[in-house]
Order: sequence, then C-alpha cells, then structure tokens
Amino acid sequence: MAERIYIFGAHSRAQTLAAYLQALCPGVAIEAYLYNNEEENPAKVGEVPVIRLEKGNLHTEYPVYIGTRGIYHGEIAYALASLGFEKITPVDVELDLRLRNAYLEKYFAERGRDFLKIEKMKAHGKSAAIYVAKSIYDAPLKRQYREEPYEKLIQVGAALTDKRLPDCSVTDDVGDNISTKNRQFCELTALYWIWKNAGEDIVGLVHYRRHFILPPDWLERMLLNRVDVILPVPLYVAPSLRENFRKRHNPMDWDYMMAYLRERDFREAQEAEAFFEKNLYSPCNMFIMGREVLGELCGWLFPILFAVARHGGTKEDHYDNRYPGFLSERLISFFFEKNRDRYNMVYSDKNFLD
Repeated sequence: MAERIYIFGAHSRAQTLAAYLQALCPGVAIEAYLYNNEEENPAKVGEVPVIRLEKGNLHTEYPVYIGTRGIYHGEIAYALASLGFEKITPVDVELDLRLRNAYLEKYFAERGRDFLKIEKMKAHGKSAAIYVAKSIYDAPLKRQYREEPYEKLIQVGAALTDKRLPDCSVTDDVGDNISTKNRQFCELTALYWIWKNAGEDIVGLVHYRRHFILPPDWLERMLLNRVDVILPVPLYVAPSLRENFRKRHNPMDWDYMMAYLRERDFREAQEAEAFFEKNLYSPCNMFIMGREVLGELCGWLFPILFAVARHGGTKEDHYDNRYPGFLSERLISFFFEKNRDRYNMVYSDKNFLD
C-alpha cells in the first residue's frame, strides 16, 4: 500500500522535491500540494491537486514535506502544527543535497553511466584559480565566509561604477571585456573576462554566495584523474528545462534562441531541443575547467547570447533583464551533455550562503 504524503508548496522547489521523492521512494503517493498564501498557484501539478491549507479538509496523519524557500519554513511548520500535523519535514539545504545526490545516483545508474563526484577521486598536485564574482550591489552575508587560497575575488560590472570593492583583486573592465553588459549578463561578464584575460591553466567561476564544496586536494584529484570539467550537481526542474524557462521568463527570448540555433546549425538545434525537453541541468553558471575546454565553451556560448540579447534588448524589470544569464545555465548544460564523450566531467556539491 502506498504511503500518502503532502508537499507544501506548488512551484519549482516543490515539484523538484516531488520528482526526487517519487524516484527514490516508489511506494510514495502525493495526496496534494498545499499552500496558504495569496500567490497564483496552479490548480494541479500533473494529476495532483493543489489545495489551500485549511482545517477540516486534510488528513493530518499524513507526513508533510515543506518544499519552499527556507526563510518560510518556520511559519509554515507552525501553521501545519496548528492544524494537527505532526510529521512535518522541512526540506532544508542539507536534506535537499542528500535527496539530489541520491536521485542522481539512481538516474545515472539507470542509464548505465557513473555519477562521478570530485571528492571520490584520488589525488595529485598543481595550482589553479577559481574566480568569485562580486558586485557593489551584493547584499552583505549574514555569516562571514573566508575565501580559500585558490579563490580570487573579481568585481563584476566594474565599468558601470567608480566604486571599487577593496577585497577584489581583479575587475572585469580591464583588457578584452564586456563589463558594461553586466546588468544583463551578470556573472557572465566574469566568465568572458576569464576567457579573454586569465592566465591560469585551470580556472573556475563561482559567486560570493555560492561556492563549490570541494575536498582540500580537489586539484590533485582533478589532475590525477584527468578530469576536464567540474560542474555543480545537476538540479531537477519541472515540467522541463524548456517550459521551466518559458514560464518564469519571457518566452519570446527562448523562442528566438531556438530559432537562432536552428538557423546556425539545424542538427545541433535538434539535439538541443531534445535536451531541453528533459529536466536536469547544472545551475548557477559555475564551473572549474581547463583553459582549452573554457575556450571551446565560450567560443560556442557567447555568439548565441549576444545574438539573443541584441534581439531581446533590455527589459524594464531588473530580474527579467538578466535573461542572458538564465539562458546560459541551460546552454552550458547542453554544451557539456553533447560533448560528454569528449570531456571527462565530474560533479561537486555547492553551498548557499545567507
């Protein structure tokens, strides 16, 4: 007999959680998705109803998993407990990490592939640099983070301000750069700068809030095992990479990108369309890779993004205006999927700093 559960939340995080639970626990059946706010919620997610949290219409003996942003977990747990629920599980960062990794172990195994992670590998030795993108508009961290010796802070959007961040040893406005595009391209102005100007043999890009969780000897392991690329552990999104973007951003930007790909290389565009109908991608425009691989990636990626940005122009909404950065997450994931037989790729977890 299936164990029936509720998931609190009905949007992307909740749908991702549902995919993990259903894959890992075939005996689990989702009774409903719950909400108690005034946001616009779907009537159903797949065939599962989305219903308001109210007294009298729910089975309080069922477990509830909270699939929302962590800042809301406390008040949601209180609301659930007030109605008599006792089996309440907030899906925090740590639990999400465990579920994601377990899901991907199973996902890769079912396809006859190894889910390789950097911390499982043996070691050797060499130096490298992982660039940490920071901006004058970044909110301060609630907890202090001490950069690793191999991390270099790079100020992005430096061409748009006279202010300089004292802890950044590099700015993205020197040499060949696209620093003035930062309001649209976000951390991609750092990616472009690294591509055109950085001198290290192995380079990476992370964010001031998001860093890879790496073993101390990650570089030695990377070199000894001939690893070409380290990417963030993939994230599941519903209903597909394509529709997830189109629902959360301007769908015309997506449509133009695909039209551009078809005009440039029809066969590659067909491969991209098939990939974008799937659910897994490595988020956040984070990576560690050798310079040769970086050159191939950037030489392929930036012409696409420049074309889409020329067509889509600027948006009034600050979030929507960052569409090239959101597109690049999908494009980078596709690039490495279509080249997975050429590159030795492994994955690493990442943190998220408050």
